[in-house]
Amino acid sequence: MNDLVITTREGPADTVVTVSGEMDLASCPALEEATRLAPPHGAPLCLDLAEVTFMDSSGLNFLLILQRRLAKSGSRLVLRGLQEGPMRVLTLTGADAVLLPADEGARGAVRHTPAV
Repeated sequence: MNDLVITTREGPADTVVTVSGEMDLASCPALEEATRLAPPHGAPLCLDLAEVTFMDSSGLNFLLILQRRLAKSGSRLVLRGLQEGPMRVLTLTGADAVLLPADEGARGAVRHTPAV
């Protein structure tokens, strides 16, 4: 079992939530709590997932719900540092088309870091 660690940094331009561990059924309630409030003034919410070692369908569902909730509030979700496993979940389900807009990847907001 891999414990989940969540840290939040609020800045003037965005809010960054750094997640370390596994995004699964057991950890998603803590993630929901950490991302409950939308960033102020429509600023993006950045999820840094560079230290996420595993993501199942519960993690995927959390990301899709969060993206929808932020869009309704005038904000947006930006994913950073996706590792091979979580990226594979997004790709296999087609959620990459929803969660990883092509123009953001070009600006470096979404970085896929292959496992070494």
